[in-house]
Amino acid sequence: MRPSRMQSINPVLIAGGGIGGLAAALGVARKGFRAIVLERSSKLGEIGAGIQLGPNAFHAFDALGIGDAARRMAVYIDKLRLMDAVKGDEICHIPLDQPFRERFGNPYAVVHRGDLHGVLLQACRDHPSIELRVRSEVVSYGQDDEGVTATLASGERVNGTALVGADGLWSRVRQQVVGDGAPRVSGHTTYRSVIPTDRMPEELRWNAATLWAGPKCHVVHYPLSDWKVFNLVATYHNDAPEPVAGQPVALDEVLAGFRHTHERVQSIIRHGQDWKLWVLCDREPVLNWADGRVVLLGDAAHPMLQYFAQGACMALEDAVCLAESIADCEGDMLQGFRLYNEQRVLRTSRVQLQSREIGQHIYHPAGAHAALRDSIMRAKDAKAWFEVLDWLYGGPRAPSPSNARTDLDGTARTSARATN
Repeated sequence: MRPSRMQSINPVLIAGGGIGGLAAALGVARKGFRAIVLERSSKLGEIGAGIQLGPNAFHAFDALGIGDAARRMAVYIDKLRLMDAVKGDEICHIPLDQPFRERFGNPYAVVHRGDLHGVLLQACRDHPSIELRVRSEVVSYGQDDEGVTATLASGERVNGTALVGADGLWSRVRQQVVGDGAPRVSGHTTYRSVIPTDRMPEELRWNAATLWAGPKCHVVHYPLSDWKVFNLVATYHNDAPEPVAGQPVALDEVLAGFRHTHERVQSIIRHGQDWKLWVLCDREPVLNWADGRVVLLGDAAHPMLQYFAQGACMALEDAVCLAESIADCEGDMLQGFRLYNEQRVLRTSRVQLQSREIGQHIYHPAGAHAALRDSIMRAKDAKAWFEVLDWLYGGPRAPSPSNARTDLDGTARTSARATN
């Protein structure tokens, strides 16, 4: 590694200050580069509520140097639980206890999106090579052999050695790199609520990421923020024709898609409050995210439906891979971006496409289709499930024995709190 090339005078510009953008800034800064995060909003923060974090997310946290902080704010759940939304009983579950953690080298946990963003934000603020700018939406870019220029909505131009488009589903950077227009509208609408734990029916306060799967609908719930609240997500097919994000809705609209489900499911929804809706969108996978000194990351590169619970995890993996690829190429941005693209594109394409298939075949089937799902999934024991998930959760690992002890201690404390 040649320090003169690594310590570039011009910084790496990063469009977007969400989870992926901050992780990218932290990753490249830890490899010796300066970074400027250009965020469109007036302040740095995250909307939404819960995120599920597989072991692969914790591998990324360790590589970014925030493993301990991430573990402290996580809630460690005991199982992934699949319930029949029509009959009201359990179909199967995947245990997330010590054998799971030993197999994959890290735990499975849930966190509040804002808490995770806060950990990344603090790490970026603490790093002397990272500059954070708000009210700085990147609307276009230009480049030459020496660097890249990002043009902001204000008309200001910011120069850097490279540009990372981490500006989400509606990425302006993507429109120059790929040019594929608007996202694909799935026709599925998601309704989100966060409810105090004491409002959740006591018999359903499970220490699990619970999925109630029904015909063209599902509900997911799990505890957050040291068990102070439950994250509640209800989704159904209503052929929504266009994207909507964060629109307040009445309880009756949410319940409309669940009249055919078990009373337990409808009871959970009735306990929600301040519901907001999002129409789910994704894009077709593409093979190329790079344009010279410009590259995409996270939802700007591979937006996916929620059904694999891997959107944030993939963005975190991207950030680690991007930083390592640039470093491996000794600061040659063009070569580093090509290497990053090559290493990430098929893995994320698989998650994008299988997210769609999981929605169809696990979350939302009916009749014989659902009965076949139940039969296949009930036949698997824990070992079989671990084999199925190895490609996803194994991921690049950063071993840390001290962190592993923190995982087990934290899990034990959380499990004890759940049963008391």
